[in-house]
Amino acid sequence: MATRPAKATAATTAPAAATAPATAPRELRLAVAALAVEAVGMCVAAGFSAVSTADGQSYQRASGIALTLIAVGTAVCFALFARGVAKARPWTRTPVVMIQLAIGAWGIYLLKDHRPEWGVPMLLVAAGCLAALFTPASLRALNRPPMRP
Repeated sequence: MATRPAKATAATTAPAAATAPATAPRELRLAVAALAVEAVGMCVAAGFSAVSTADGQSYQRASGIALTLIAVGTAVCFALFARGVAKARPWTRTPVVMIQLAIGAWGIYLLKDHRPEWGVPMLLVAAGCLAALFTPASLRALNRPPMRP
């Protein structure tokens, strides 16, 4: 008498790479922290812009308001990217890397403009975020599972 093989469930047939880790790797959490610091920094910059606009130090009131709103919107984007990286969403890696490269360029510009109190922290946080994103554990967490034919 032949016995029937047990039915395979979805949990037993799913490849290990397709399951998300219970917690994000430490390096990925460091990248999230760096993005959170950048979001807070943009909020501070938005505050400075708002105060300057209110004091009449902006070239035009409309441009000061626009710069303040752009800074707030950028801070919100940084926070959303931090949330995506914290959840190990693969789509977040490319925009976060591009943002860090732009922040690095702005940091260098600020250093050339004799503003090391703003440029050095920007460069350090951007470099730390990039380093954390490109560790093997972070790359594994952010990679998409292989496609099946």
